[in-house]
Amino acid sequence: MLICREVGEAMSIKLYDLVGHDEKRPFSPHCWKVAFALAHKGLEFESVPARFRDIQSLEDGASRTVPLIRDGEQVISESFRIALYLDEAYPDLPPLFKGEGTVPLTRFIERWAHQTVYAQIARMILGDLFAILDEGDREYFRKTREARFGQKLEDVPVGREERLPAFRASLDPLRSMVERQAFIAGEEPCFADYIIAGGFQWARVSSSFQLLETDDPVAGWFERCLDLYGGLARSIAAAA
Repeated sequence: MLICREVGEAMSIKLYDLVGHDEKRPFSPHCWKVAFALAHKGLEFESVPARFRDIQSLEDGASRTVPLIRDGEQVISESFRIALYLDEAYPDLPPLFKGEGTVPLTRFIERWAHQTVYAQIARMILGDLFAILDEGDREYFRKTREARFGQKLEDVPVGREERLPAFRASLDPLRSMVERQAFIAGEEPCFADYIIAGGFQWARVSSSFQLLETDDPVAGWFERCLDLYGGLARSIAAAA
């Protein structure tokens, strides 16, 4: 995955990207937030595949999680911190946060997305996620996710079809916005869009389970996100 633009003497940024058995299919929602953000800024970046078992050794153990980026001498982890860094380090490039008060508002959207959107998606695609992992990551994934959900991994997605209407209804705050305008920020996207789009890209790459009706305004918004930056997210085929 490579986005190219001349930015002074800046070198290509490394984005450590979570992958499964296929290293060409990054799936982490948090890494996708950062990929969108880098493309938004027009910054050249290199996606470096990493598996769960690799993370603690990346950049001399700089982080226990990804995303993690290296930009010259700077190593930054956690998607929101990375977005803030990019706006600070590259103020002359298109901003990810637009206007006074945007950062705390985006924090609110992030909290809503994680607690409402990501949490429900995780329960519906967990088995599919397990299936795409590299064999060496499966024991870790099973142990940590069974502890998180309090049940066997195979039992977590059970009943997902019955839970789907409630999930779709929970998207009404987003739906009511994007049926009136192209993106959360208006006619152009911002980091708030990438937070939620990252979650849907996570599901799209990992699972063939259909989360949205095709005529849902949220589906239309996500299609617009897939088309951004030369089809960056669409370049990774949806799970069959």
